[in-house]
Amino acid sequence: MRSLRIILPGVVLFVAVTIFSLSCSLPVYAVTDSGDRVVDTLKFAPLDFKIQYPQKFKLSNGIQVYFKQDSELPLVDVTVAVAAGKVSVPNKKTGLSQLLAMSLRSGGAGKWDADQLDQRLDDLAAGVRVSSSAYTTDFHMSLLSEDANSGLEVLAAMVQKPRFSPKRFAIARQQVLESIRRRGDSPASIARLLMMNRLYAGHPLADFTTKHSVESLTVADLQRQYERYFGPANARIVISGALTKAQASSLLEQSFGSWKVTVDSQVVPKLSNNNYTETVVVDRPVPQTTVLMTQLGIEKSNPDLYAIQVMNYILGGGGFSSRLMREVRSNRGLAYSVYSYFSVGRRLRGPFLAGCETKNSSVAEVVELMRTQIKKMRNTPVTRQELQQAQSSLINSFIFAFSDSHALSTRIMEQEMYGYPEDYLEHYRQRISEVTIADVQRVATKYMQPQRQLLILVGDKHQLQPALQQLGGDVEEVKLESLL
Repeated sequence: MRSLRIILPGVVLFVAVTIFSLSCSLPVYAVTDSGDRVVDTLKFAPLDFKIQYPQKFKLSNGIQVYFKQDSELPLVDVTVAVAAGKVSVPNKKTGLSQLLAMSLRSGGAGKWDADQLDQRLDDLAAGVRVSSSAYTTDFHMSLLSEDANSGLEVLAAMVQKPRFSPKRFAIARQQVLESIRRRGDSPASIARLLMMNRLYAGHPLADFTTKHSVESLTVADLQRQYERYFGPANARIVISGALTKAQASSLLEQSFGSWKVTVDSQVVPKLSNNNYTETVVVDRPVPQTTVLMTQLGIEKSNPDLYAIQVMNYILGGGGFSSRLMREVRSNRGLAYSVYSYFSVGRRLRGPFLAGCETKNSSVAEVVELMRTQIKKMRNTPVTRQELQQAQSSLINSFIFAFSDSHALSTRIMEQEMYGYPEDYLEHYRQRISEVTIADVQRVATKYMQPQRQLLILVGDKHQLQPALQQLGGDVEEVKLESLL
């Protein structure tokens, strides 16, 4: 190693320079007598990977518990999932599930008012979050195992005895209003919002928060929603960490076993048959346009979900190895990133989407390129190399979902909650490996319809006129103000 000193006016740079011989830059490997590289002749036994399922038991009030002992660190993680999400929100009350989750975390609970609750959690050094999704409201707590008893007392109060501080509710509502105001700063967020609004039109999943809807919500709305759905019949608990099953059972029975209220079950409305073949434009005067092509996809019980995952990896889910990335970015330099994604719906059909950001002048070219790649997936078999690469990547990445025992237990709890096949995880790798070239082309033909997809463009409408004329079809302009 040598140092090269470079002197410029007012600047001194020291650059480390390593001198290599020519031979050091050439690959070196052992070769067998037959001329084969040794590395190519090595044989490895199949990876023996078994999922470590959590133990299950029920509390006296019927709450299903998923337990996994993990003493690697002196910590305990607890998740409480309540089947009460966005789909259960009454009409014209959009934003209620989000505000409810925020108030459950910050509004006080049991014997602690809002400030005391924060202080108690700080004293325990407990990490706590409450979040809402389409179908659930989820509480999560992580803390030292020696404080598990005290922590569960607090968590149980948050779940069972929220106080809904009006002051904290007002703060939470203001935070949501600010996020709505800033929504227009993110073209990708606007495109995704419109995607859900059009694909799921007439369904609660299509609704989005607005300034008007959030301002109309009250603490009484939160209390009504809570009292209707929050009870043991709708709850499941995951607990893992440095404690035994007997300890977990005793602690949970003490903190949650006496929770005995009668509540309604969440009902998920069915989807309507929506026609969404037009192009939707949101005018936003920026030099780049966000492009999103979308349609409804599949839900979890569809037997083609494994072939669809392989197909999507080849199309646009495989990063730099995907066809969309190679064609749009690598070969033509029209976008920094381009992708496709098939969301497998838990209760309803999830969305398929393909998208990117590109300069306004190249929008038509990019859309046509993406549609062409989808058509090729339908009309031309993929190569053996593409198939094997997709299968290998999906199978090898599968194991990373189980590096955290609590995440695994939570995933298994969710799969039971949503009615996944019991053997979904156990046989995932095998079923991915069984996908054939013919399967990939079959599902692409069956589920991918590029000329019937909704096209969403968020960009400068004046600069988009040539692209819209070239692409043809019906065009609808949506005012940005209507999305806020």
